[in-house]
Amino acid sequence: MIEVQNLSRRYGDFLAVNGVSFQINPGQIVGLLGHNGAGKTTIMKMLTGFLEPTEGQIRIQGQNLQTHSIELRSQLGYLPESPPTYPEMTVFDYLDFAAQLKGLDARGREEAVIDSINMTDLSGKATALISTLSRGYRQRVGVAQAILNRPRVLILDEPTNGLDPTQIEHMRTLIRSLRNHSTVILSTHIMQEVSAMCDRVLMIRNGELALDMGLDDLQQSSTLLLCSSASTDMVQAALKALPDWQVQAVTSGRFRLSSSVPVIGESQTSHVIRALVAAEVPIASIQPEIRDLETVFREVNQVEENVHAA
Repeated sequence: MIEVQNLSRRYGDFLAVNGVSFQINPGQIVGLLGHNGAGKTTIMKMLTGFLEPTEGQIRIQGQNLQTHSIELRSQLGYLPESPPTYPEMTVFDYLDFAAQLKGLDARGREEAVIDSINMTDLSGKATALISTLSRGYRQRVGVAQAILNRPRVLILDEPTNGLDPTQIEHMRTLIRSLRNHSTVILSTHIMQEVSAMCDRVLMIRNGELALDMGLDDLQQSSTLLLCSSASTDMVQAALKALPDWQVQAVTSGRFRLSSSVPVIGESQTSHVIRALVAAEVPIASIQPEIRDLETVFREVNQVEENVHAA
């Protein structure tokens, strides 16, 4: 388990991360999202022990990262956004060197390198110089380095950066398979990657945790979309007896019916339909509004944009 409590990091007078707290259970794949400069990379560097927090604590498997740094870092894997590789080395030699740095003995080192090469589909490039590889293959070398030690915690910054569609699908499959022995935190700007791989989302806004929610819960809706030829006044009058509901005209003939109930089910929807029918409101269609990850991301960050605009 990863436990983060009141994590903050200052660079001089600039507060990059401010009082962030969360817990991640073993085997979860968690997406870390936010605009550029929101604090994601700083959080990941603190989780790896690369940066010390100004305030707060990080505990992994119940141990404090600051006081058990060497021991815990041996259980971590990290892929930075721009993986540091040595272009004059072959893929195999580089991974063997990385395995030595991670403290693997000679016998375990060779086995770990071969496993990582196979898992990242690099067997055809094992003897190639890294300087000759495409960006996508270099990215896979970076991932292979990160998983050499079968880490308990794997932190990936933009893991599909530079990959083609086939390579992206392979990387998704690989990351999902890693949950068998690793807790995975990944940061990406591609919402589809989070939707395809993650169980949960942490959204960082202006250095603070703005949202922490499971993917399934996040996509639940508290809004119905109604298509009707009725006027706004007619729809509002029909739902007057249902105080939990608000009516908003979206476009001509389309209305958003919003409930104060966080997640609406069949019961709430049935009450709305009965009220509309009783008031003789014509219904062309009515259905829950689908909230995808991009919609939620815009909603979360709209708060900050509105503050700046004011």
